[in-house]
Amino acid sequence: MRRRQLLIGGALAVPVLATTSAPAQADRKLTTGAELAAEDGWRVLAGRKVGVVTNPTGVLRDQTHIVDSMVAAGHTPAAAFGPEHGFRGTAQAGGSEGDFLDPRTNVPVYDAYGANATKLAGMFAKAGVDTVVFDIADVGARFYTYIWTMYTAMQAAKATGAEFLVLDRPNPVGGWARGPQLDPAYATGVGRKPIVQQHGMTVGELAALFNGEFLPAEGGSVSLRTVWAKGWRRDLLDTGLPWVPPSPNMPTRDTALVYPGTCLFEGTVLSEGRGTTRPFETVGAPGIDWRWAEDLNALGMPGVRFREAHFTPTFNKFVGKACGGVALHVTSPREFDAIRAAVAMIVTARARYPQVFAWRPDFWIDKLTGSDRLRRMVDAGAGTDEVIGAWSDELAAFIRLRRQYLHYR
Repeated sequence: MRRRQLLIGGALAVPVLATTSAPAQADRKLTTGAELAAEDGWRVLAGRKVGVVTNPTGVLRDQTHIVDSMVAAGHTPAAAFGPEHGFRGTAQAGGSEGDFLDPRTNVPVYDAYGANATKLAGMFAKAGVDTVVFDIADVGARFYTYIWTMYTAMQAAKATGAEFLVLDRPNPVGGWARGPQLDPAYATGVGRKPIVQQHGMTVGELAALFNGEFLPAEGGSVSLRTVWAKGWRRDLLDTGLPWVPPSPNMPTRDTALVYPGTCLFEGTVLSEGRGTTRPFETVGAPGIDWRWAEDLNALGMPGVRFREAHFTPTFNKFVGKACGGVALHVTSPREFDAIRAAVAMIVTARARYPQVFAWRPDFWIDKLTGSDRLRRMVDAGAGTDEVIGAWSDELAAFIRLRRQYLHYR
């Protein structure tokens, strides 16, 4: 029997016996917080009435879902709470699954998508939970909604007096911070607090930042614990972990690499590739041709090549219409800057196809970028370097701010 130490909240707990069936730590490059907690028999939940905020990404290395693992270990949760796309992940963007009784475990599942802190606190109270567990794989972009589900859950846990426990996972796009910071005047469900567009933090690190910087202004911090992952570094992109799509349009790791940038095309009339087999890696519209790829490749951006692409979306924008555009091929993930690439794509598309390129009429681009600055600069004819340079000071300030909350090197 091997002894294993569970790292919680930055402190080592008392060594415990691990089951003989658990693979040795030395056999792995990386172990998630959920895996460490499961190997400890979920003793971190002992004596607690637990509510779990999770989705299909909340799995162990052998693909067992954490709720199933908790039940098998004798720590059946009082409830589970499903974010956007749902607990089982069946809903498309902007959708959820509603409330239901999970047929496998008989655990009640509450629909938490779109719930504010007051409503979610009511769900926690109804379920009687005294500990809220968060385990969802993030993809490192401010506008991916799961980190804001976590923030709301932290607010609700504070309101009900519940403890908040994060089971940490690596950031699949690495630890680099990039892009503009949100102006609080533009706060929405795709960005509630002033962090940068590609934050480069894990959910555990973000929870610490939220707890230290934002929650105190709203009445006080929550009681926060974290089971940190082992073996992750900030420059580690190939984690060796199985990829479970965190949402229907995030099918691969390649998608996650480009998403912090190409999601900006949601704020334009161009298709961001929804309704194709490579969403966010494929961008275009009717009326765009081979010249866009040529313009982009002529820029010589490191870590990426642009291929002329033609596609016909099956849903979302331009359903059933043939589109021309580009497909992004990331050749060096460590060199690739998704936000710079997307800004260059926007600038060149506007210049090359002025009769095709336009912003969405509701200026959704402002919500995604966190202000109207990018839109106004592009409309004024600014180039890529000028746009990127406009947020250098706020990016540097965020990098300094986050430093005290970083757990991993």
